[in-house]
Amino acid sequence: MNDHVQAYAEVAAVLQVYFDGLHHSDTDRLSRVFHPQAVYATASADMPLILRMDEYFPIIDARPSPASRNEVRTDRIDSIEFVGPVTALAKLRCSIRPRHFIDILTLIHVDERWQIIAKVFHFDAERPLAT
Repeated sequence: MNDHVQAYAEVAAVLQVYFDGLHHSDTDRLSRVFHPQAVYATASADMPLILRMDEYFPIIDARPSPASRNEVRTDRIDSIEFVGPVTALAKLRCSIRPRHFIDILTLIHVDERWQIIAKVFHFDAERPLAT
């Protein structure tokens, strides 16, 4: 397997663990793919929100998992681009109802593995059904 194909497969495997971690609200899984100093950021809410992993993981731990609510998974990889041999950019989509996310993840290859160093995302919320 050539280096590019292998790197793509390695990043795709990291992204699958990321999707599984979100779907199961499993910070043990997520901690395997996020660099400890990673940044989590969005401007989709009223004010920009920027967190580190020690602030983000407790939010994951506190919420019911999409799996526990039998939510249908919508996760998919739109693209993976390599900026160099140790830097990649991935565009993903997933849902944690009532929100639908577009995630832009920056990954770096350190300590002999790919790790997410930045998660910047946009979300749209479903509108409640009229009663």
